[in-house]
Amino acid sequence: MTTNSHFNSPSLSTMSTAMKFVPRRSEERGNADHDWLKTFHSFSFAMYQDHRHEAFGPLRIINEDRVETRTGFGTHSHCEFEIFSYVVSGELEHKDSMGNTEILKRGDIQLTSAGTGISHSEKAHGPTQVHFLQIWSLPSQFRLPPKYYTRHFPDSSKTNQWAKVVAPIGAPGVLTQREGEGPAPVHSALTMYATILESGRIVERSLEGKKAYVHVIQTSGYKEGKASGASVKICAKEGAEELTLREGDGAYIFVGKQGDLKVENGGDRSAEIVLFDLE
Repeated sequence: MTTNSHFNSPSLSTMSTAMKFVPRRSEERGNADHDWLKTFHSFSFAMYQDHRHEAFGPLRIINEDRVETRTGFGTHSHCEFEIFSYVVSGELEHKDSMGNTEILKRGDIQLTSAGTGISHSEKAHGPTQVHFLQIWSLPSQFRLPPKYYTRHFPDSSKTNQWAKVVAPIGAPGVLTQREGEGPAPVHSALTMYATILESGRIVERSLEGKKAYVHVIQTSGYKEGKASGASVKICAKEGAEELTLREGDGAYIFVGKQGDLKVENGGDRSAEIVLFDLE
């Protein structure tokens, strides 16, 4: 599997001023229904391979997974990836070769810096299905010792505002204790934000990197085919181009010289959104 290729659009290669958006529609993602696991892949993963969607900067994987109760991913190994799980609903049981055992709930984000190698398992815990985003990024430094971090962000910290949930080690406010306040530390040039945007509300974000990726989570339920549910509009704070996204949709963002992103919820229900600011 290629891990170092990047999304590229020749029509955008010369753009340097205006912010540009390329939609990644929900129905175009890789998709698999294994009965115990229902999953979507925004980037190439496992049996889904698409050279147009291999990675975007250090962002390598966004899998939107739903795992049925008493099932899950058995013990398996990783190395040289930063792997984080963002729990949307239900409970996720994590166990790993470093001796960590934890039950993750809504609002939790767990990050494993695999480094030279770890083994772990992830399974649905409790009486209901667990819905979570599994995200991988490429580290900016290799051959590091494995590390494990957890953080909790209640809905109140994300409602109608951006919460910084992951940020590079060394960035202001990033602590490296296993548990604590602030964003989870990552060895990648990646900052991840999350918001729960209510109907009629707007959030803005100044982007620091040259590119970004936004994803609207399928909070209203698993749906193959054309996206539905919550609806948001993204645009530059000062710019004409805009793009409407629904649950499961995402978008590649080429920042240009206008780095202020605006997201507006013009629909009739709240939307849960994650945003990746990428160097």
